[in-house]
Amino acid sequence: MKFKKTALITGITGQDGSILADFLLKKNYKIIGIKRRSSSFNTERIDHLYTKHVLNKSYFPYYGDLTDTSNLIRIIQQTKPHEIYNLAAQSHVRTSFETPEYTANADALGTLRLLEAIRILKLEKKIKFYQASTSEIFGNTKIPQNEKTPFAPTSPYAISKLFSYWTVINYRKAYNIFAVNGILFNHEGERRGATFVTRKITRAVANYFLGNKEILYLGNLNAKRDWGAADDYIKTMWMMLQQKKPSDYVISTGVSKSVKDFVNEAYKCIDVKVIWKGKGVKEIGIDKKTKRTIIKIDKYYFRPTEVHELKGDSSKAKKELKWKPKISFKKLVKTMVESDIDKLKNLNFN
Repeated sequence: MKFKKTALITGITGQDGSILADFLLKKNYKIIGIKRRSSSFNTERIDHLYTKHVLNKSYFPYYGDLTDTSNLIRIIQQTKPHEIYNLAAQSHVRTSFETPEYTANADALGTLRLLEAIRILKLEKKIKFYQASTSEIFGNTKIPQNEKTPFAPTSPYAISKLFSYWTVINYRKAYNIFAVNGILFNHEGERRGATFVTRKITRAVANYFLGNKEILYLGNLNAKRDWGAADDYIKTMWMMLQQKKPSDYVISTGVSKSVKDFVNEAYKCIDVKVIWKGKGVKEIGIDKKTKRTIIKIDKYYFRPTEVHELKGDSSKAKKELKWKPKISFKKLVKTMVESDIDKLKNLNFN
């Protein structure tokens, strides 16, 4: 089979990696997917790539880790990709406070290792590099945030990602590598990991709909995020690498919603109205119809330092990439809730 290009994707088993792989396969790319070795199955999102029609024909899996320099050099040397999408990371902000050293090793130094591999192999002119940055690097700055907003990271995760951000720019300037940062604001979907707050909420709503009345425990209800749909955002990664000159882009909806807004919208999908009572850690959410307490606050889920609001200004992407989000907040939440209901139904059935 003759391919248009070869793309190497780190973190292919994650939400973004799996969606990007599907997107690039439709564009006739050969996909090199790097996944960490694990004793448990962690390929749920890409199981469809392990079929006889795709595996080792258009999708080629490799074991790898961003903390292993020789491994990364060897894979790049063997596969000779045209594009590298670095999506692998320890991406849970709360967890980064508990594993700061590992987070820095993977999220900060991992990017450095990949760019060094390109330089060592003298592939500066042959490989385009995409770095998955994050809106968390902005921290508590003025909104809306765009490419010119000063950075103020407030977590080991954000600090590590900011190191990667500047490393990309340094290698772009020092070695003329086509390397870009995609500063994607929160993007969600049915493939989002179950420990992230959005999926935690939609799974709880699905369980409640199906008769499981366990209480949903959350942290800061007032934190605001610019939530978009992963299916909308992933294509921008590819679009950035198709430009004539490398540049960094903010990708966002321009609308921020609180965690409480997300909860209200999610329960609305199953015709449950949430009534809120109390303040701070004593605040609870009650099902208006049944009077049952369905949401409580747990201090464990608060971060040592919190980002209060993130809201992006993606004017540059709209102008230069001709991109704008299509999926609304309501549609995103509804899709996630319905997906979790279907998954839990199938799980219970089996």
